[in-house]
Amino acid sequence: MDPIRKKLLIAAFTILCFSFTAILLSLVCLWKIHRKKKKKNSEKLLTQADDQSLDAEKGVALSPSSFFAKCNSLSTLSLKGFASFIDYKMIKKATKNFDKINILDESGFKLVYKAILDNGTEVAVKKNEVKLLSRFHHSNVISSFGYSIENETGFVMYELMHNGSLETQLHGPSRGSQLSWHRRLKIALDIARGLKYLNELFIPPIIHRNLKPSTILLDSNFNAKISDFGMAAVVAGGGGKEGGLSRSLNFLGKTVPVVPESILNGILTDMSDVYAFGVILLELVLGRKALEMSEVSGQECLVRWARGVLTDRHVMPNVVDPVVRGTMSVNHLNQVGVIAYLCLEDEPKYRPLITDILHSLVPLVPVGLGGTLTV
Repeated sequence: MDPIRKKLLIAAFTILCFSFTAILLSLVCLWKIHRKKKKKNSEKLLTQADDQSLDAEKGVALSPSSFFAKCNSLSTLSLKGFASFIDYKMIKKATKNFDKINILDESGFKLVYKAILDNGTEVAVKKNEVKLLSRFHHSNVISSFGYSIENETGFVMYELMHNGSLETQLHGPSRGSQLSWHRRLKIALDIARGLKYLNELFIPPIIHRNLKPSTILLDSNFNAKISDFGMAAVVAGGGGKEGGLSRSLNFLGKTVPVVPESILNGILTDMSDVYAFGVILLELVLGRKALEMSEVSGQECLVRWARGVLTDRHVMPNVVDPVVRGTMSVNHLNQVGVIAYLCLEDEPKYRPLITDILHSLVPLVPVGLGGTLTV
């Protein structure tokens, strides 16, 4: 064979070998990258599963991801494993084009509509609060089934609460007649569990800033769920109660001062929600509104008046809501009075942590209602 031709064949063969080797190495690298990515995703899913299992042990309700599976005609798109994106046209249809007859609530300048889906399921639809509600997954915080956006306005679809708000049950036509003593304490326990999730377990922590009977909704079994996050605040830094330090906040809406520290310096912490919880506890026990006209001078402000009787073992049994008066243990009544008194301390650093409140309420609630009390 001609020497020149031989050299060309060797060179061509060498180049072919190098090319083949390069392609083979590239394929191996791509395979390893794919395998590594797949392993990472698997680990992520396992971590999420572990987190969900942990949440379930803490009383956290998992996302209703299968809710729309029954609604074959719905146009939905999953969002990061949480709420689904819903076609705005479906919301208009379900609310009959936002007919006034379907308005459930219009407090706080936000309308809430009753909606009936194609499969007959009743839900509630509310404007705004998309970013927060679509991420909440707890049995005592209102659940979001999905959301929609039309002309930069957000709509959230959440579970319909058949017993309305705590405000309606306590101060409406029934005047609390459906709320027994144990059921009232169960509602308080539910609120405390919801607050623990928002203030401590949710990332980043949330301060509600508008906790009151009208923002506590009750389902058909009188399970309480915190709602209305239009004035909520995201905790941006550390701090908290220890040493009297306040947390730095990013505000999500305007607020009206309702606790002493907000009036004095405008600084709010999770202790602000504890104060608001104390006010709700007062209303549950005494059956009176936080602010209302009274025939007796000095009793217009419930907190101001009640703080003088909450720790008086002889007076408390006589000022309890007449609907439940005499139906509870006097010792349990006094324990609840002390809890409310501590929550209403003017100085935030002297108020109990929501975890401590929760632990104090659990022994007072019957086992059948989520506590440890044997009746």
